[in-house]
Amino acid sequence: MKPALLPIYFDPGRDEGFDRQMEILRELLGADADFLPPAALGSDLPECDAVIFPQLLGEGYRRLEDFQKIGRPILIVTSDVGTISMWDWELIEYLRGEGVATLAPYSLEQTRKIVAALRVRRELRETKFLVYQDSPGEGQQAPIFKRFYWWESECTQRMAEKFGITIEKRSFRELGARAKSISDEEAVASNRRWNVPTEGLSDVALNNATKLYLAVRRDLDADPTIRAVGMNCLNESHFSNTTPCFAWNRLYMEDAMIWGCEGDTVSMLTKFILHRSLGAPIIMTNLYPFLLGDAALKHERISHFPENVKGDPRDYILVAHCGYMGVIPQAFATEWKLRKKVLAIVDENASAIDARLPEGKITLAKMHPTFDRMTVAEGELEGYAQYPGSDCLNGGVIHIPNGHRLMSKLASHHYLLMTGAQLADIETIAPIFSLTAEAL
Repeated sequence: MKPALLPIYFDPGRDEGFDRQMEILRELLGADADFLPPAALGSDLPECDAVIFPQLLGEGYRRLEDFQKIGRPILIVTSDVGTISMWDWELIEYLRGEGVATLAPYSLEQTRKIVAALRVRRELRETKFLVYQDSPGEGQQAPIFKRFYWWESECTQRMAEKFGITIEKRSFRELGARAKSISDEEAVASNRRWNVPTEGLSDVALNNATKLYLAVRRDLDADPTIRAVGMNCLNESHFSNTTPCFAWNRLYMEDAMIWGCEGDTVSMLTKFILHRSLGAPIIMTNLYPFLLGDAALKHERISHFPENVKGDPRDYILVAHCGYMGVIPQAFATEWKLRKKVLAIVDENASAIDARLPEGKITLAKMHPTFDRMTVAEGELEGYAQYPGSDCLNGGVIHIPNGHRLMSKLASHHYLLMTGAQLADIETIAPIFSLTAEAL
């Protein structure tokens, strides 16, 4: 699914410079985008995902009204290495000052990420998010789960109206029953093909996890428009004898399927946009800022935050989810094992992933509930902390620039973690989705 780019030239006509640059663009980007026949600035424009200017001229200062009428993303790629030219800065800034935003990449890699984001924006309009749930908030830990925005009809409506996605709800109870009906023999045969690394996990627990994967796999195979899947796995855990962690790992490894813990559709959307646009490894986890104190410690059943951190403790976060760091696919991990469950609210034969992301630069991001911006913080994953007998057997320790600012701007307890420093690229692609990137 390639985005359609419409080349724009300045009337009264194209020149050799325009045609030469078009040949370069087709060579650099032809595998990722379809180029429509060029059109003149100011003419009636056909449907496209974005317009692209292979050439800018001084005439642009006198064509402001025509720029303002374009009404779709404006990509400027005027150099022979697939970026803007330095001579473009004055016109770009002039247009920005008059309310005309442009996408002006300064590296070929950034240009390709913009094209990928345009593809994702188109893809969203043809994408279905599947969520297994029955009565969200009415099950385990109801006082906590009833507070979450992603279960509100307003949230679903806003996501559909802005991004064009469809969110389909199916019964978790029915899914759990179908999974249980799958034979042990089928589960064992499926696992034999994968040779899953496990530790301390019973055969029953592994079979349960595999059966849930097989049940979800069948639903996805029946509908290719489903490109993200989640379930209310904790709050309604009584509907299943396992957890979906292993299923999410296998589905990502097989199809790069986006997954949503706890049926969090806002996390699914954030993950879908960022991962499919930028390609960086990404997971969802819970944030436990040191500044939150006992409110965070009690939830994880630990007595203290990690000690002897390198910087000011006020600028640190412990990240953990379901006993470990979170659902980390094997493709992202430096270490990976499937272990027995940790949380008391899930079935005794459930399981959880104990895995690690590489230490180093890391980025936190999450869509804001109004869907007009994404909050982003770059930090450093400095290491891991273990608390035996707690709900945090192996959590990550992250240093961020300003703990107080983070606390004042957080959009959720669920955040997405991306490896690497991703703020600049998020700022680049955010306008494609009518978002701004707010640095924390």
